[in-house]
Amino acid sequence: MTEAGDGAEGLAKARGGRADLIVLDIGMPEMDGLELCRRLRTDHDTPVLFLTARDEEIDRILGFELGGDDYVTKPFSPRELMARIRAILKRSEGRAPTGTDKPLLRGALSLDPTRHVCRFGESQIALTSREMGLLEHLMRHPDHVATKAQLTDAVYGTSIHVSERTLDSHLRNLRSKLAEVGCDGAIETVHGVGIRMGPCSPA
Repeated sequence: MTEAGDGAEGLAKARGGRADLIVLDIGMPEMDGLELCRRLRTDHDTPVLFLTARDEEIDRILGFELGGDDYVTKPFSPRELMARIRAILKRSEGRAPTGTDKPLLRGALSLDPTRHVCRFGESQIALTSREMGLLEHLMRHPDHVATKAQLTDAVYGTSIHVSERTLDSHLRNLRSKLAEVGCDGAIETVHGVGIRMGPCSPA
């Protein structure tokens, strides 16, 4: 485990190492956790868990929109923190390659969960572990309309409570990243029912 005394030192260590997960305190000196995550996401997709003394919904949503994977509010129990860390690592590690695993395909969109690689045509898309988990679940059940509760359980597990707004933030980020490479309409909302995959065809 590697520690840093402030945000600037934390960013340097995050970029210079190969961490499995990064825990960021939003209230760090020199550079707060939100700014550190924003800069880190320009070239790293390491899972990020935020710690904060603030419980404002706008802070949580901003953290997710900057690329955070989860959010724990102080005071918290060590058991809760470890449960959330294990859930993130389980999702980010995925399944071990077996030699027979093939990327998931939907139109021009491909997803290789074992290698954490997502492409639309020739464009590679950098996804966080939560975004990867959401897309993997949808692509494994392409003709099924998943409720938000089902998506939450698939990505976070059934033992962790996650608000619908948190899931909405991850879905919004995922849609935005797909749209940036021309994959508009890849994730469709069936009003009153849930979410499903769209055709994922080039424009």
